[in-house]
Amino acid sequence: MKVLVPVKRVIDYNVKVRVKADGSGVDLANVKMSMNPFDEIAVEEAIRLKEAGKADEVVVVSIGVKQAQETLRTGLAMGADRAILVTAADDVHTDIEPLAVAKILAKVVEEEQPGLVLMGKQAIDNDMNATGQMLAGLLGWAQATYANTLEVEDGAAVVAREVDGGLQTIKVTLPAIVTTDLRLNEPRYASLPNIMKAKKKPLDEKTAEDYGVDVSPRLEVVKTAEPAERAAGIMVGSVDELVTKLKEKGAL
Repeated sequence: MKVLVPVKRVIDYNVKVRVKADGSGVDLANVKMSMNPFDEIAVEEAIRLKEAGKADEVVVVSIGVKQAQETLRTGLAMGADRAILVTAADDVHTDIEPLAVAKILAKVVEEEQPGLVLMGKQAIDNDMNATGQMLAGLLGWAQATYANTLEVEDGAAVVAREVDGGLQTIKVTLPAIVTTDLRLNEPRYASLPNIMKAKKKPLDEKTAEDYGVDVSPRLEVVKTAEPAERAAGIMVGSVDELVTKLKEKGAL
């Protein structure tokens, strides 16, 4: 079975995001970029499936700018077998919308014929949480979102998924789309030898035009602003004073 893992290049989760002075977007100048953490979990899970003998090949794919090669090389260093880069934008500030990404991924799936698509539930830059669901809809495949555990057996995937009330376990027939949540696993660090080997692994480059997909944005960002600063707290001397203050603030 082949496992396809879409990955996205985002601002590193340790970096404090800065908004441009003119409010036109996020400042990416000299900012560290890395693989989306949820996608990193998906890559780790795919590699574990291969190590367990349940997958034969792991293919990572990224859709965006040329610089996403670095992100794909990270996936290859972790243990993926090969990579596909679909260049769909020239400007690093251009974010390809979920529907366009899903359409391109659908074409990649038709070409690669994987038995399972493992992907992060959302990207930490826009938090859309829509690409996996859209891809399942376009392909007509079963989907299991917010995976907490994953077991592949007898042509099906058993997924315990995180829901508001706890965990829900479902079984979906392969091929299927599975989106990963934070508690699925702890991604490995790529060793130096594997980082060197990753440079020699195949990385195919294509464009959105190769797949006949229009990536023109349907949404317009009107303004980007910093979140309001949190007001300072106050000290109270008793429970009665606390209740009074809460009533004054409308919290009770």
